[in-house]
Formats: sequence, C-alpha cells, structure tokens
Amino acid sequence: MLIKGVALLAGCFILGQLVGETLGRLIGVDANIGGVGFAMLLLIFAQNWLEKHDLFHADMESGIMFWSKMYIPVIVAMSSIQNVRVALSSGVVAFLAGSIPVALCLLFLPLLSKSVTPSETPAEWTT
Repeated sequence: MLIKGVALLAGCFILGQLVGETLGRLIGVDANIGGVGFAMLLLIFAQNWLEKHDLFHADMESGIMFWSKMYIPVIVAMSSIQNVRVALSSGVVAFLAGSIPVALCLLFLPLLSKSVTPSETPAEWTT
C-alpha cells in the first residue's frame, strides 16, 4: 500500500506538470505555469475521491506523507525563488500579477475571520 500512495503522488505530479506545460503553451509562455500547484490540487481531489469510495488506506497515506515531507516543500521553495527572480527581471506587470492577489488575500482575511460565528469555532481554537 505504501507504493500505491507514492504512485498516486507521482501520477498527480506528472498530470500537474502536463497541465502546467499545456497552460504555458496556450498563453504563449515558454514555461510551466503552476504545474506543482495543479499536482497538489489533483492529489487533494484524488485523495478525497478515494476516501469517499473507501479505497484510501492508512498505508497509502504514509506513502504520500513520506514524499510530501521531503519533496513538495523543496519544490515549492525552488519555484518561489525562481518566480520572484523572473518577476523582478520582467518588470512591473509580472510583479503586480503576484503582489495583487497576495494583497487581496490579506485584505479579505479579516472579513473571513469575522464571518465565523463562535458556535462554529472548534474547541481547540479557543484554548
């Protein structure tokens, strides 16, 4: 079962990379656009689907967690450094394309936190 979790992770990574490469070509950029992000989303959806159909076992989770602890943080860190370097060298538009979504998320965070009522707050949050 451990190998099935690693295979699921690898399959999601390959599909995510294909989606990222295809998206890059469709918009005319010679780069992978969000391949790791698509891979992570695919992994979340695949795991959720497997859990709903009682096909996801604890051993599969350990295979996914093994690589996620070592691999995904390294890839995300590497791609974030690369994107900042490209954004700074490409000009203002690329920098704004990255900074505006971050600013919007920071602005909406207080609104989201106010929308949670105290009855919806889990007990471990209040301690």
